[in-house]
Amino acid sequence: MIQWRAPKINWLQSTKTLFAFGVLALGAAGTLAFADTASAHGYIEAPASRAYLCKLQQNKGCGAVQYEPQSVETKGNFPDEGPADGKLASGGIFLELDEQTPTRWKKVDMNTGKNTFTWYLTAPHSTKEWKYYITKKDWDPSQPLKRSDLELIAKIEDGGKKPDKSTSHEITIPADRTGYHVLLGVWEIADTPNAFYQVVDLNLRNGGQVQPPTVPTQLISPSQTDKSVTLSWLPSSASQGIKHYEIFRNGTKVGTSTAPSYTDSSLKPSTAYTYTVVAVDQANSRSGASAPLIVTTKGTVVDHEAPSVPTNVVGHPMETGIHLMWKASSDNVGVVKYDIYRDGKLVGSSTTNSHMDEGLTQATTYSYTIVAVDGAGNRSNASAAIRVTTKEGQAPGEYPAWDKTKVYLAGDRADYNGVTYEAKWWTQGNQPDKSEAWKLVSNVTLEWSSDRAYVGGDVVGFEGKQYRAKWWTKGEKPSTSSVWVLVP
Repeated sequence: MIQWRAPKINWLQSTKTLFAFGVLALGAAGTLAFADTASAHGYIEAPASRAYLCKLQQNKGCGAVQYEPQSVETKGNFPDEGPADGKLASGGIFLELDEQTPTRWKKVDMNTGKNTFTWYLTAPHSTKEWKYYITKKDWDPSQPLKRSDLELIAKIEDGGKKPDKSTSHEITIPADRTGYHVLLGVWEIADTPNAFYQVVDLNLRNGGQVQPPTVPTQLISPSQTDKSVTLSWLPSSASQGIKHYEIFRNGTKVGTSTAPSYTDSSLKPSTAYTYTVVAVDQANSRSGASAPLIVTTKGTVVDHEAPSVPTNVVGHPMETGIHLMWKASSDNVGVVKYDIYRDGKLVGSSTTNSHMDEGLTQATTYSYTIVAVDGAGNRSNASAAIRVTTKEGQAPGEYPAWDKTKVYLAGDRADYNGVTYEAKWWTQGNQPDKSEAWKLVSNVTLEWSSDRAYVGGDVVGFEGKQYRAKWWTKGEKPSTSSVWVLVP
């Protein structure tokens, strides 16, 4: 049987890919061309990742990723951004990788404790950091992988260095995990908004070892006020399980936390404090103290200063929406949101320097301004106004036929089997009637298919009735599954 092989993506296509995922995290949003953004690619080679085992033909039914295991690339800054829940394995591109059952994928045998994970980089690139997550003890291997299933077990910061083609990290697998677990590795690129994602299917064995609590590491203070300090650290592990963490200020215990974070309050302004953290397991065994962290509270500030005016506002038009981007404002304390005005009326707010304005009319010109707002409610002056015209649509049936070799960007439309679909993000080779990368545009209700993934709000026909999905689902019959509700 002849298998279709996904074509190589050229530099221009990869640059368009980055635009499709948005330049949401860029400080200079007016610059829409990226140098050297297409050069980074890589996968976890040892232990072999799910994608790499597809390349080795040890995982079957993988689709195009068997030819490109190094190309699971999408928006970075995980877990705050990045692929949606249910698409963590595929990055929203190679959707076959998101199929999840206890027996779907070949597993790599591994003992808990220290293990070496090696990335093979087909094209090394300036790197921000590497992050490793593992599924929690109570995760459900029959459901698509989501953020709430995972906990961070290691983070390695590279500070913009370009790594070797073969890059290894020593990672400690918690001793309280046995059996089937999934590890997610994330390679965050330093000078583009993207990252590479790899999952590894593991069969973990403990061997009867007793592991006392590991020392909490990477203690940091992500935020401070004049009266409080917020702390966070990487979780400890223990074969008995972690009971809680004890937090010490200047050598005195000030509190406990069951999570790897804590806020210490009722402090003095402009004062330095030294913190350490100790992990305690269910048997009341204690770890050593973390490395000390000195944190200074902020001075008392009365904020009357408005943020700077947003600049470099640009808009990318689609048929019924406009993707707005701008250069982030600065403020003496901090910008908390941006208000977006269309034709002088407030139409939305965003905590990032981008916004998608949807539900617009085709071939219509709109005027936009942006206002920055800080935590004290101070508002900047409005940005310079820009005028953006939405694209003129085509009648259903007049769009080009879907082409499995073509790269489609968010907003691109194509006809398939007489029905019009619109790409929701970068996609190539994903059949519109079976892929979550496409949304139905034509005003028709298609029959439910066990091969297609549906998201909340999708409506299908089944046995002469219509059903609406409440959340992500695939293969669950509308008449028997609670994920579907009958449309009156």
